[in-house]
Amino acid sequence: MADRPAAAAPRRVLALGATSSIAQATLRLLAERHASFFLVGRNAQKLAAVRDDLLTRGASAATAFVADLDDTGAHPAMLAQAVTVLGGLDVALIAHGVLGDQAEAEKDFAAAEAILHTNFLSAVSLVTWLANYFEAEHRGTIAVISSVAGDRGRKSNYVYGASKGGLNIFLDGVRNRIDRAGVNVLTIKPGFVATPMTAHLPRGPLFAQPAQVAKHIVRAIDKRRDVAYVPPFWALIMLVVRSIPRRVFKKMNM
Repeated sequence: MADRPAAAAPRRVLALGATSSIAQATLRLLAERHASFFLVGRNAQKLAAVRDDLLTRGASAATAFVADLDDTGAHPAMLAQAVTVLGGLDVALIAHGVLGDQAEAEKDFAAAEAILHTNFLSAVSLVTWLANYFEAEHRGTIAVISSVAGDRGRKSNYVYGASKGGLNIFLDGVRNRIDRAGVNVLTIKPGFVATPMTAHLPRGPLFAQPAQVAKHIVRAIDKRRDVAYVPPFWALIMLVVRSIPRRVFKKMNM
C-alpha cells in the first residue's frame, strides 16, 4: 500500500500509558522535534521521570497526569483536560496494555476479563472519544499499539491475542468511518520487543529493542499509514502464520 502524504510534525501529543518502554522511546523522538506532551500513567514517580526526560530532550512542554486507564468512567474528563492543557491535539498515542497470565485466564474468567478490559474495552473507550474529537476537527492521528498476536489465535496466548484481535477490528471500523474526515487511525503491530512485559520470555533473534520499534512508529505516524508491523519483517511472518490451513494449525504447538 502506498503511503499517503506525510503529516506535519506532531506538535501536541497525548500519550496514554506514557511509562511503557515503547511509548517512552517514541516520545523521546517526538521531544527532539519540540512537541508538547500530556502524559498519562498510573505511577506518579515513573511519570514524573518520563516528563523530566522529555523536557531535557527538547520538549516544549510536558504535563504529567496520574490515572488508572482501566477506569473508563474517568476517560472523558481526562481527555477533555488534555485538550485544554495542550490547546488541542495533533496525535494521541495509546500505549497501555497487559500481557496477563494465559494459564490463569484459562481457568478463571475473572483473569481473562481483566486482560480483555485493559487491552480492549479501555482502548475502545479512549478511541471512541478521540475519534469524535478528531472527526470534528477534520484532522489528527490516533495511533494505537496493538500486537501481531491479534492476527491469529494461538494456544500460548489466545486471551491476550483475542484482546488485540478485537482491538484491530474495532480500529478497522473506526478508520473506515473517519478517514474521510481527514483523521488517520494507525494500528501498530509489534512483534517481540524487549520490555518488562516480556522479561520472562527467552530472548531470540526476533526480539527488537524499544528504540528500534519507536523509529518505525514515528515513521508510520509521519506517513499516515493505516497499519504498521514493527519491525516490518513481521508482516511477512504473520502472512505465513495466517496462511496455514486451520486443520494443520490446530495441531501445531504455538
